[in-house]
Amino acid sequence: MCLGCPEFGRRGAVLAAALLPVALAAAPARAEAHLMPRLRLGPNPGGPPRVALTLDACSGHADLRVLGGLIRLGVPATIFVTGIWLRANPDTVALLRERSDLFTLQNHGARHVPAVLGGGRLYGVPVAGTIEAVRAEVEGGAAAIIATGAPPPGWFRGATAIYSPAALAAIRAMGFRVAGFSVNGDEGASLPAASVAARIAAARDGDVVIAHTNRPSRPSGPGVVEGAARLVDRGFRLVTLDAGALEESDAPSRV
Repeated sequence: MCLGCPEFGRRGAVLAAALLPVALAAAPARAEAHLMPRLRLGPNPGGPPRVALTLDACSGHADLRVLGGLIRLGVPATIFVTGIWLRANPDTVALLRERSDLFTLQNHGARHVPAVLGGGRLYGVPVAGTIEAVRAEVEGGAAAIIATGAPPPGWFRGATAIYSPAALAAIRAMGFRVAGFSVNGDEGASLPAASVAARIAAARDGDVVIAHTNRPSRPSGPGVVEGAARLVDRGFRLVTLDAGALEESDAPSRV
C-alpha cells in the first residue's frame, strides 16, 4: 500500500504514526565526526616571518639526526613526548633538558593512545574508547614529563592528532591547549628526506609544522633539518608554541 494514495486512509496514517518511533529507534546512530584541530601563529606586525616547528616523539628511539641538526642550527622546537618514549630514551631526555633554551617538552600522552571514543583503530593504533581513558592518557603523559624535572606541560597533542569532539572538550577542560598544526612535514615520518625538506621549506608566515623525531631508521629525519635550514636562509624565525598569539580552530578529519 502506498503512503501517498487515497486508499491509505486514516487507519494507515495511525499505523504509520505508531510504527515511526520503532523505526527510528532501530536505525543505526550516526557516528560522531572526528576532529583534527588546526593551529597557526598569530600576526607579528613589523617582525620577521615566523614558523613553529613541532616534533612528535611517539615511541621507539630518538632520532638524533633531527635533534642534533637543530642544535647545530640553533633552531628551537616544541617536542611532544609520550611517557613510553621518555622512559626508553633517558640520555636524550637529559640532552633535551640541558638545551631547554631550544626545546620545550609537551604532552603526547602516557601510551600514545588516540583521544577517540568508541572502538576500533586509527592508523593501526587502538583508540582510547572512553572519556576516563582519555583523561588517564593526558594525566599520565603530564606526570611523565614532570618526573623528568621539566616544567608542567600546558599543551597536549593526542596520538594521530585526531579527536572525538567530547574528548577534545574534556582535554581542554583539564586545562590543556590542544596542539593542532597547519603543515604536515613528514606524514608520520613516511616521506623521503627531499620531500620533507621541500614541505617544511615551503611553510608560510604563521605556519605550525608537525614532524617526528622518533624514527631514526627512516629517511625522513634529515629532511626536517634541511627544511628548517632553508627557512632560516629565507629570513624566517623559528619559534616554540609559547612564543606569542595563536589562531586555533577545529576542522572535521578526513579519517
